[in-house]
Amino acid sequence: MDTHPRLADQAGPIRQGEELDQSRLADYLKSHLPEATGELCIEQFRAGHSNLTYLLRLGERELVLRRPPFGNPVKSAHDMGREYRVLSQLWKVYPPAPRPFLYCDDADVLGDEFYVMERRFGVVLRDGAPPPELQANPQMVRQLSEAVVDNLVQLHSLDFRAAGLADLGRPEGYIGRQVSGWRKRYENARTDDHADMDFLGRWLDESQPGDGPAALIHNDYKYDNIMLGSDDLTKIVAVLDWEMATLGDPLMDLGMALAYWVQEDDAPTQQQSAFGPTMLPGSLTRKEVVNRYAEQAGIEVPDMLFYYCFGLYKLAVIIQQIYARFVRGKTNDPRFAGMDTRVKALGNAGVAAIDAGDLFA
Repeated sequence: MDTHPRLADQAGPIRQGEELDQSRLADYLKSHLPEATGELCIEQFRAGHSNLTYLLRLGERELVLRRPPFGNPVKSAHDMGREYRVLSQLWKVYPPAPRPFLYCDDADVLGDEFYVMERRFGVVLRDGAPPPELQANPQMVRQLSEAVVDNLVQLHSLDFRAAGLADLGRPEGYIGRQVSGWRKRYENARTDDHADMDFLGRWLDESQPGDGPAALIHNDYKYDNIMLGSDDLTKIVAVLDWEMATLGDPLMDLGMALAYWVQEDDAPTQQQSAFGPTMLPGSLTRKEVVNRYAEQAGIEVPDMLFYYCFGLYKLAVIIQQIYARFVRGKTNDPRFAGMDTRVKALGNAGVAAIDAGDLFA
C-alpha cells in the first residue's frame, strides 16, 4: 500500500495491452541491480498520454520504469536511451532531475528499450480539481506559478557544457528544424483535415525568427511534468519526462510552456488542454509568465507570438499522433477517442493569436 496519502500521481492496475513480462523483468533487475531483492510487484502510473511509466516494488524498495508506448510510431519522440543519458548527467547539477540507475536496449526483455530510475514522492497536479488549499489561497497559487517560471529559468541558465551535455543537440538551425520536423509529423499522423492547422503550419514556416543563445531545454515543461512537495505546494521537488530534452533556443521552451498555460478567458475548447491550476485565481497570466521569465533571466521582454503559436502547433501534433495511434488500432485506451477535437481547438487558438497579434505586448 502507498504510505503517502497526499501523492496525486498514484500507481494502480496496468491497462490491458500494456502489461510487462514480470518474470523477465525480475531476472533482469536482479542481475543488474545487486541491491534488488525481494518479489517484484508492478503497477502503472496511468495518467500520462505518451511514454508508459510503471512503479516497481522490489521488497521494500520502489523504482520507476519508463518505456515507449506499444505500437510506437515515432521512435525519435520516445528515445529512452536519450532520456537516460540526459538524466545521468543532469541529476548531479539540477536537483529536480531524478537519478537514473540503468538502461536496457535489449528488446528480448520487454519488447522495447526502457530505463529505471529513482522514485520521487510528492504531488503532481493533473486533471481534476486542484487541492483545496490552492483553491482557497490565491497568494499560494501565485507563489506556485512564480516558482514554476523561476525553475524554468534555472534550467535554462545551467552550464550544459560543464554538465557534460554539450553534444546533446545542434543549436544552430534549431528553430527551422523544429518547424519542418513537426510539420512532417503532422502529415504522417494526419487522420482528418483541419484548415487552421494547415494555415498555422504555413505561417510558422514563413515567420521564423533567428535562433537565440543555446540552452538546455526540457521541451515539455508543464504542471503535468512537475512534482511538488507534499508539505509545501510551492516547492518543486522533481521535474519529470525528459525524453524531448535537447539544446536549443530557450524561448521555444517558454513558448511550449505558454501553450499549456490556459487562462480563464480562453475558449472552452482550448481549456481542455490545461495542465495544472493555471486558471485559478492568483495564477500568473501568460503575459505575466513572460514578464516574470524576462525579469528572472535578466533579458528584455521578448515578442513571444511565434514561440507561443509554435507551442500550440506542436501540442496539437503531439495530440494528433496519440489520436492516430487510436484510430489505427495501436491502442484501445478510451481516453484517446475524442482527441481530434482538441487538435482542432489548438489550431483555432493559434490562428486567433495570429489575428490578435499583440497578446504579449
